[in-house]
Amino acid sequence: MKTVICKVVAQTEAVYVPSKKADNGQLAKSMIRLRELGGDYEDEYICAMFGNLALCKFAVGDVVVASLRFQTHESNGACFQDVVANDIVNINH
Repeated sequence: MKTVICKVVAQTEAVYVPSKKADNGQLAKSMIRLRELGGDYEDEYICAMFGNLALCKFAVGDVVVASLRFQTHESNGACFQDVVANDIVNINH
């Protein structure tokens, strides 16, 4: 787990995906693009947000503190990395 201070670059609308963990069998999911502070060439993360967090709206340019979880998985012989935002707090206010 890693905690970072970032600016929001973009966020998708929430969609509902099948989930065995959710009561109704569906879970909200949204993707958010975060860039570390310092300029246009700082590290960036494309993160999945799930559940209530996925329903939160962040504006482009918002400064946030994000708790990120990094995972890998293998599919058809290829390895992929997933970044999941466990929590995001807007510190603009």
